[in-house]
Amino acid sequence: MQEKITIIEGPSPTFEIVDEGWSTGVLEGPTLYGVALTHLRTFNGRELVERCHRAWSKQESIQLEYRDEEGMAKEAPIVAARAAETDEGEMLMLWVRLPDEEIELAIGYEDDDMDDIEGDEMDPLV
Repeated sequence: MQEKITIIEGPSPTFEIVDEGWSTGVLEGPTLYGVALTHLRTFNGRELVERCHRAWSKQESIQLEYRDEEGMAKEAPIVAARAAETDEGEMLMLWVRLPDEEIELAIGYEDDDMDDIEGDEMDPLV
């Protein structure tokens, strides 16, 4: 039986792309994958991290089981885990492998930067 950590209530998790040196080691394979981080509230974060460590010490994988925004069941292999105490309570941080098409990036910009540009007063590109 494959080990799983299942999100049983709350909204669908959000994933943030991880662009760190260590994450490139888990990207190899026939399919393009990316490493993403999600933060989850929990009551037993340290126990869940220990469950990951037990699976990895037996060279087995452990999956994060969750539902996406449409309610479809999804799974993602967990590649790293950490628990931490925060002001809001115990937090579980999971780094998972997701296919590139499932990683959504939120690219933002400061609105203040755009206030300086009005109409056609932009400098041409050289």
